[in-house]
Amino acid sequence: MARQDSADEAGALRDTLIVLVIQGHPRKDSLCAALSAAYVEGARQAGVEVTELLLSELDFDPDVREVSPEQQELEPDLVYAKDLVERADHLVFIYPTWWGTMPALLKGFLDRLLVPGWAFRFHSDHKHWDRLLKGRTAELITTMDTPPWVHRLFNRRPGHNAMRRATLGFCGIRTTKETVFGPVALSNEKQRAAWLQAARDRGRALRHGVLSRAQRLGDASPAWLRSMRLQFYPMTWATYTLGALLAPQFSWLYYVLGYAILFFLELATVWSNEVEDYDSDRRNREFSPFNGGSRVLVDGALSARQLKRGVLMASVLALLGALVLLPQLANPVAGTLLFALLGVMALGYTLPPLRLSYRGLGELDVALTHSFMVLWCGFVFQGGLWHDSVPWLLSLPLFFTVFAAITLAGIPDLEADRGAGKRTLAVRYGPRGAAALAIAATVAAAFSAVVLEVAGFGFYGPALPGIVLHALILLAALLWYAARNPAPARMNLMLIIALSFILWFCVTPLLRLL
Repeated sequence: MARQDSADEAGALRDTLIVLVIQGHPRKDSLCAALSAAYVEGARQAGVEVTELLLSELDFDPDVREVSPEQQELEPDLVYAKDLVERADHLVFIYPTWWGTMPALLKGFLDRLLVPGWAFRFHSDHKHWDRLLKGRTAELITTMDTPPWVHRLFNRRPGHNAMRRATLGFCGIRTTKETVFGPVALSNEKQRAAWLQAARDRGRALRHGVLSRAQRLGDASPAWLRSMRLQFYPMTWATYTLGALLAPQFSWLYYVLGYAILFFLELATVWSNEVEDYDSDRRNREFSPFNGGSRVLVDGALSARQLKRGVLMASVLALLGALVLLPQLANPVAGTLLFALLGVMALGYTLPPLRLSYRGLGELDVALTHSFMVLWCGFVFQGGLWHDSVPWLLSLPLFFTVFAAITLAGIPDLEADRGAGKRTLAVRYGPRGAAALAIAATVAAAFSAVVLEVAGFGFYGPALPGIVLHALILLAALLWYAARNPAPARMNLMLIIALSFILWFCVTPLLRLL
């Protein structure tokens, strides 16, 4: 299971949350020191394990004097601080805002402590890096003489942004809370007492975990939405709708129920892929919106257990929809066989025992399910019969275009898939071999469309020149790619061209039927 992105869960595994309070004011008699003591008092009342680290008492050189900070030997006090950070689930930084940002003491501490190889790790291309402190959370408590609203609206919070994004976020530490007390210069004793109580309350709040209820809900929703990979669903919907409109009759009830079945089945497939492809996804440095998964498991946004529950729930909903719809069909046996075969092939893409994508059959599986089978679902669910030739003919160019796109999508994932033991066509035949297969499939798609149009079926009509032109553009891009040495790993533009090529063969006939 991936490491969780929330210190709530990490602490729950040990039954006790471990908190490190880092007090960054260079004076020991400061308001920040009092706030730190109040926070620690509240945290201990909450029952968490808390340690206070006073930077003013540490003995270290705040300047990086070597070419790179990891080359400079850590003083014993910094080794001690490093051990505390490694052990902690939640970090609390308490410091004054001076000149819009942090004191030099805290800046020097971060410069020396957050070194490459420990806090983060660059890859050879320096475009990607590993956030090695991922899984921890942080909280910022700062004082200032500037009114906080002025600092937010006019100064744009440079110190907070530097800490939250460029420093802690860069290393994988998530900042969950920012508290500002000020203006200090205009405060009275009553106001400062209220601030100390607020800091104490912030520490006590840890009894409920690091994240608020709203944050936990807010965390889950985007993660689940991202995991669904909704960018690929419109093509399934268009193909299904095309099949439904080809049928001799049309029922909105059957149409909605049928698409709900397909939607939940696709959802179960996507989530099962996230779980089964985790080893490949975590190795993948060439991921994009079109390949490499949604990354929710790799990033720790969701757990494998959560995704497995999602697979079960989506599968049950698809099955319930089938139990309602299939007995009502004109040919329930054909509908049931089609649903069963589609379910086996869709979930068998990565799930055992089939694991088709690990046996070199994944591209064929995706091409069949997203062309012939989805279109036939729309057709059969509306009472269409197997011997009708039109759905078969319309599915043929769709099959070739989907095959080309899914084969190309395996090229950026090649090294990661190979390392995980996944036998995609790109792994089996290399980038140029996969490109050659995509070239053949693209030619077959365009050729079959021309043949169907010449035969008088009228599926594409005035769109045929656009289909041929798009095919030529895709072929030119593929030939250019195959001629490169070495072949580039990233190919987002080519994937966009390949995926949009599919639209001609589902959207064009669909529009002609409407």
